[in-house]
Formats: sequence, structure tokens, C-alpha cells
Amino acid sequence: MDLSAAVTRITGIKVIHLSPLSGGCVADVFKADLEDGSSVVAKAGDKANGLRVEGDMLIYLAHQTRLPVPDIIHNDNGLLIMSHLPSGGQLTSHAEEHAADLIADLHMITNPYFGFETNTVIGGLPQPNPKTERWVDFYCEHRLLYMGAEATKIDRLPLNLMVRLEKFTDTLNKKLLEPNAPSLIHGDLWGGNILCHDDKITGLIDPAIYFAHAEVELAFTTLFSTFGKTFFRRYQEHRPLDPGFFEERCDIYVLYPLLVHVRLFGGSYVSQVERILSRFGY
Repeated sequence: MDLSAAVTRITGIKVIHLSPLSGGCVADVFKADLEDGSSVVAKAGDKANGLRVEGDMLIYLAHQTRLPVPDIIHNDNGLLIMSHLPSGGQLTSHAEEHAADLIADLHMITNPYFGFETNTVIGGLPQPNPKTERWVDFYCEHRLLYMGAEATKIDRLPLNLMVRLEKFTDTLNKKLLEPNAPSLIHGDLWGGNILCHDDKITGLIDPAIYFAHAEVELAFTTLFSTFGKTFFRRYQEHRPLDPGFFEERCDIYVLYPLLVHVRLFGGSYVSQVERILSRFGY
């Protein structure tokens, strides 16, 4: 694809410069500077990598939430064009507080069921979202067991670990809590998906949305140390956490993003899955 020509045709404004951006896990990402002085972000990739779904999720967040997300200019399976948001700032304590306000507000959005109205993607991988009444059922079947099986199919998760994972999920009705209501989550909150500028969060990108227990989102942020104590202190001013989250449930919820990374990359993520299973005696 001639990306400059495609962006020029779609926007109606000539591209004068393309520069690569970081974060292109499933697609090539570029900032396109246009002749009128504005800029857009273009993601181009294989038609099977979920770009259209990514665009649909951003549109949903723009319409249904107060999260700062880019405007979608063009959205199809091979090319996603969106507005360029200010970035490059550090995740300071003020920015962490702002993030906590935004995420707590997002988690206040509820739904009658867990899952979502459509399947979504995470890291370009399909993420099934069948409407489910109980959270523990949804998390075990459509997150842990599903992603574990996907990783096993391509020999990235050893079969013996999959068996241990299956045995572990049988115990989770006694370990996990059912929330008062499903919460809308971003689903992929690591540092590369959080844009900052002038001590503020300017964008939350690359979502993997569905309705869940909000704890699964918070646990995800601990995997790569996205946020620190400032974030969690401010978040709990809005939504206090039930006892036992950091001590036990956080590790259980970290299993899902770990399995996603096992499916994508294998390697050391396998040993992290094994460590958590061993911690709980499996």
C-alpha cells in the first residue's frame, strides 16, 4: 500500500511527511503531517489483524464514555486513520491522579451482563465476549481457558501447564468475587497505550473493551508497573477495593494478560504463568 497516497485520498489533504511511531504490535503506525499543518495517525497492516474492530472500539468509547480517545477518520480492516493527540509527556503523579479519575469514571459505566455486544481484540488476537450472567464463569471460560487453549494450539503453552490451568479454574468460585455490576473496562492499560502531555492524560488508545469485574483492569496495570501508589490511592477515593485484591486476586487476574503474551510471544511469560499456578498449589 502507498500509505501517503491512501491518506491523501481519504483526508483530501496532501501528505507532506510520514514518520514512524512506536507501539505498532499488530500494524505499522505512522504520523502523517498534512499540507494544511495538521497531522493524523495512520495504522496499516494485514486485514486479519483487527484494525476495524480497534476503530469500532474507539468509536464506542468516544460516544459512550468521557475517556480521551482519538477521533476516527477512516476505519477498515487494512487501514485505520485517526486524529493525532498530544503526547510525549511523563506519567507524573498529577497524570496518575488524572488517570485514576478517568478509569474510575469508566468503571462506573455498567451493563446487565459480562462480555460485550460484539467480540473484540487484544493485541490483534480475537477476544470472545458472549453475554454471561456470572463474572467468574465468564473469566474462567472466555478469558483463562480460551486464551490458554489458543496458546496451547500453537505450542507456546505446554500441555501440562494447560492441564494445571484447567484444574486451577475449577477453584476460582471460591477465590474471586462477583461485583455488584459489570464495569466497562479499557482492557489493555499498559504504558504504551497511555498518552500524556502537560501532567494530563491526553489519550487512551488500543483498547480491548468489554464489561468485566473492574479488578481485572487494575490487576493488568500491575503487570508492567503502569501506575504506582498515587493512582491506586486516588482510584480508591472513587471506588474502594475489597480486601484481598493485592494479596491474592491480583495475581489471578494477571494470568489473563500473561496468557495473551504467551500466545503472542511465548518465552519468559510461560514461566510467569507457571509461577502463579504454583503459588496457588497447581
